Amino acid sequence: MHSVETFRDLQGEVTEWRRYLHQYPELGYQVHSTARFVTKKLASFGIDHIETGIAETGIVAVIQGERGDGPTIGLRADMDALPILEASNKPWSSQIPGKMHACGHDGHTAMLLGAAKYLANTRNFKGSVALIFQPAEEDGCGGQRMVQEGIMDRFSISRVFAMHNRPGMEVGKFGICDGPIAAALDEFDIVVKGRGGHAAGPHQTIDPIVIAAQIIVGLQTLVSRNTDPTESLVISVTKLNAGTAYNIIPESAELSGTARTLLSSLRDFAERQIEACAQGIARAFGAEIEFRYRRLEPLMLNHTEETNLAIKAARGLVEAAAVDDKSKPSMGSEDFAYMLEARPGAYIRIGNGPTASVHHPAYDFNDEALPYGIGYWVNLVETALAA
Repeated sequence: MHSVETFRDLQGEVTEWRRYLHQYPELGYQVHSTARFVTKKLASFGIDHIETGIAETGIVAVIQGERGDGPTIGLRADMDALPILEASNKPWSSQIPGKMHACGHDGHTAMLLGAAKYLANTRNFKGSVALIFQPAEEDGCGGQRMVQEGIMDRFSISRVFAMHNRPGMEVGKFGICDGPIAAALDEFDIVVKGRGGHAAGPHQTIDPIVIAAQIIVGLQTLVSRNTDPTESLVISVTKLNAGTAYNIIPESAELSGTARTLLSSLRDFAERQIEACAQGIARAFGAEIEFRYRRLEPLMLNHTEETNLAIKAARGLVEAAAVDDKSKPSMGSEDFAYMLEARPGAYIRIGNGPTASVHHPAYDFNDEALPYGIGYWVNLVETALAA
């Protein structure tokens, strides 16, 4: 396996790619310019099996090793940005107002391109590697669509891997764990239907705003008093909409939020009990509710054998102590979970240093992490597809 020094020579070129992508962010499935940039680079590396237009703008490119026949493993990078006005003040800041790479997908794409250039040149493995460039990770479940459009069978992918940067983790370090590594994500909406009227006569109304406030407080007890404190459930109300004027108590109020958990059984509990709690509080005040619950991204589970492969590849790149193999799961969600439902694999985090957090206007991917990400991908391929 290679140390990180092997990949230092690629850093300058890959930094240029990353900063270009950062300046021209695109959202969701509309990553047309990004996909063209990626496709052009892949072709320039001598990769001749490139398929585009998967899940609208996704790409899968296959590199055949020169050590004989063998399985195909998939490496996934996400390409989309976020609808945020950038405030990083970097020379390469977004040129598209209201859009920015605030989660580092520009870095993820650049690292996989760097690995693609190296692997296409050396091909020191048996079997094949499928490079998966995915749209709409942030909003739209692009990973699910790529699976639904058959990439696992179409490209004979037997295992699949992904990597994500982590601000606050030192550059050159990695974090991973076996089993649950990111939470399942569900969304809910609750419409409280009361009776409106004049703000001077609240006794003649059924005030949906007061009821909504009681529901918000009541939902917190589902976590603090109704679930095991050693188990993870997060219920967050993130939107509250009601009213049109200072002197009118409205007919209705709508609140929305998310439920996140690391246990499948708690998804059932959350769906059932959020509705029961809201319904009970509303009826006590003489109101009714309309309830909607949507299961979005599943629990993301790393598989044991593939996790061990990822650990081995990372520890071949850096010293063993720099790879935390008992990293804590995140309550954030990731649509790579759909790929891990379709095939065994593993998701690893790579240090981004002391930067602003992801999804923050001042965030920027740390280019010092690029050779570590490139080296991890190369070591993983040459380990999983050893000649």
